[in-house]
Amino acid sequence: MKRPELLAPAGSLEKLKIAIIYGADAVYLGGENFGLRAGAKNFTLEQLTEGIKFAHDRGKRVYLTLNIISHNEDLVGLPEYVVKLKELDLDAVIISDPGVLKIVKKIIPEMEIHLSTQASTTNYAAVNFWYEQGVRRIILARELSLEEIKEIIKKSPPDMKIETFIHGAMCISYSGRCLLSNYMVSRDANRGDCAHSCRWKYYLMEETRPGEYFPVYEDEKGAYFFNSKDLCMIEHLPSLIEAGISVFKIEGRMKSSYYVATVVKAYRQLIDSYLSKPKEYFCDEKWLDEIKKVSHRYFTTGFYLAKPSGKEQRYDSSAYIKTYDFTGLILDYNKDNQVATIEQKNRIFTGDEIEIFGPDDDFFTQRIEKMWDEDGEEIEVAPHAKQIIRIKMSKPVKLWYIIRKNNKT
Repeated sequence: MKRPELLAPAGSLEKLKIAIIYGADAVYLGGENFGLRAGAKNFTLEQLTEGIKFAHDRGKRVYLTLNIISHNEDLVGLPEYVVKLKELDLDAVIISDPGVLKIVKKIIPEMEIHLSTQASTTNYAAVNFWYEQGVRRIILARELSLEEIKEIIKKSPPDMKIETFIHGAMCISYSGRCLLSNYMVSRDANRGDCAHSCRWKYYLMEETRPGEYFPVYEDEKGAYFFNSKDLCMIEHLPSLIEAGISVFKIEGRMKSSYYVATVVKAYRQLIDSYLSKPKEYFCDEKWLDEIKKVSHRYFTTGFYLAKPSGKEQRYDSSAYIKTYDFTGLILDYNKDNQVATIEQKNRIFTGDEIEIFGPDDDFFTQRIEKMWDEDGEEIEVAPHAKQIIRIKMSKPVKLWYIIRKNNKT
């Protein structure tokens, strides 16, 4: 069996580093233009240079998104930007538009091209067409069953890699090609500025009764009938690996560093566990419990196992399930006095019970007995975002360890 690449989102330089540290084989990210996540903290050329070096020093890969569906004005400045990318050591670019592909191929003919899910590839004939255009990886549309994916792999060139999403938010439109946001608030989802209009509350109006609004679902708050649950395939990894999928992709460039660390770590552990001892493998429920500790919606298997029914939507609310808060990131640890230096991410008090975990360790729990600010003054609360604090730890920790707190206690 081939070892699938675990591909993680990197919405910022910090998230890139955490994705790599917690087990991703590669990351995908956006530059300041031409990508589909305008709201992410996208990368300047200088940050790209630093991020690529960080990844390559650890034997990992970096892919840049140029996957907007381009209008004429979107092509302005693109050739000049691609010329600048030529100076970087990128491993690949992700593209959905044939015109953008042609521009990149002309300027950087040696660049590896990955075809975005925005291209809505749903069959082996399309895969073979894109192979003839020089594409060597296809990110398939999410609207495919596992059986369809197997057939595509079987009838594709042997050096064509097939990538599929295995975790994260689902879109109610075909492979993310949505006009709803553009129609509602003039923010084009296909050019990186989605307003997530599908998560809003909607009512039904019958044409002969103008002004009378009926909830589509029997709830006084209305109905979130476009509100898809989140994809989660962590319990089905053996089937995905055995199908021959080359790359497992995690959605979430807008999500937190805590999300990236937790989800990447869980999938890394289970993929490696299966590949090392497939006959003895079982999906340890603790990893499903772990990914439920990050902000998420209810889970679904999407189109993989069967055509979605009404159960794949959540009708009563568009809110996330959030039981834990990302509280801090370990910056340093003094072995002599067992005190950790921490960048605060959410408000934290003395007396709080916290959980701490790293890329290779299970979490441990402790209560904060004392806390100091950057000047060494004892404090009762750290209320300011990115405040530098110090806490004595009950066990040794390292740089990049994460602190979380149950917000229900």
